Amino acid sequence: MTPIKNCPAGERLAALFDGGAYTETDAGLSAGVITAYGYIGGIPAYAFSQDITDNEGAVGTLHGKKICRILELAAKNGVPVVGIYDSKGALIEEGTDALDAVSGILMEMGNISGVVPVISVIPGVCAGSMAVIASSADFSVITAKGELYMTANSASSPENAAENGAVSAYAPDEAEAFELVRRYISLMPQNNLSPVPEFEFEEPQKTAFDSGESAVLSIADEESVIELSKGFGTSCTALCTVGGVSAGIAAAVGKDKLTGEDCSKIAKLVRLCDAFGLPVITVIDSEGFADEGIGGVRACARVSGVYAEAVVPKIAVISGKACGAVFNAFAGKNVSADEVIALTGSVIAPIDPLTAAEFLYHDKLKGAADLASERKRLADEYAAKDGSPEAAAAKGTVNSVVSPENARAAVLAVLDIASGKRLSRRLPKKHSILPL
Repeated sequence: MTPIKNCPAGERLAALFDGGAYTETDAGLSAGVITAYGYIGGIPAYAFSQDITDNEGAVGTLHGKKICRILELAAKNGVPVVGIYDSKGALIEEGTDALDAVSGILMEMGNISGVVPVISVIPGVCAGSMAVIASSADFSVITAKGELYMTANSASSPENAAENGAVSAYAPDEAEAFELVRRYISLMPQNNLSPVPEFEFEEPQKTAFDSGESAVLSIADEESVIELSKGFGTSCTALCTVGGVSAGIAAAVGKDKLTGEDCSKIAKLVRLCDAFGLPVITVIDSEGFADEGIGGVRACARVSGVYAEAVVPKIAVISGKACGAVFNAFAGKNVSADEVIALTGSVIAPIDPLTAAEFLYHDKLKGAADLASERKRLADEYAAKDGSPEAAAAKGTVNSVVSPENARAAVLAVLDIASGKRLSRRLPKKHSILPL
């Protein structure tokens, strides 16, 4: 193991790797970045840390080569890789060679995406193309002193970067950022061919499904949840363990309709889980998609396509309303879900009950003394009868109906039987063409 370098980049690597010990690679190349390997939470990993004290961490040919080599080694050996970003930008003196250096990093990031977990930490300046590279990681954490922007006049606060979904999480300091990195790595397989991690676990204390966060906490093992992109959209997405097995949970739960932001963060979680073989659990209670015109159609189409393409075990839990496009996007049998579990009192229907009341009971509404009250009464009647989970189960639309208290047990039973899921039907293709 090499001694800790007396510079911010070296100190950060020491704080990241277990016991402060790491082995530096390409140590003879002084290029504004330190590359190394060691253990993070007992798991072998590679990392690079840009050195702001060496030519301001400017990205040039040698800098790019060092990062590309560490990314290649991570993919070759099938272990996670962490990038710590702190650079004033491109090495201007090299001219277009600096552009080639950055494009090489972009290429390698594309090559290893979905092969090994890639994590970014942004404790300093991360601008231009390097901001794109950092944000394209599976997980990204920005600290209070981090700066993430494309151009100098577009800089915003670290909190704003988290709220806009440009990063996975905000951490007040580097110590908490590196602790998040350890948790991400612990819950992820070392690579896309490794088995899903398993752990000892405790039963959750919460059983409520009244919000996205509480829905996640009702299903996930106690103290296992890492929420992703908190504050971006109204839904809740998280990495966690369920019955001791790593999984992803997307909770489209709440009073608000689902927005393009919700669809984007849910789609990212599903693609991540699908790449690394983690099961996906989706909890649904939403009145529909927000009226964003064609943008709303595009967002719904994208998230639906991502679910359809995913081949990992997919479980849908309907805790409230799941009508029309919302049901089809997140709980359509054999498309969005292998198993659909409906909680007692939930509503499953082709259209929202209020709209159904207008269509089906138009004559009954004529001449009503209190139109709004009568419409609601008829809507409730429709929801309790035709839109009930029992009615959906009788037609095979859902697989089972359980009480909220038994929802976790039902999910665990499905996860246990689906752990060996094998894809049986897929036409040969390169990839799907999903709306952007």
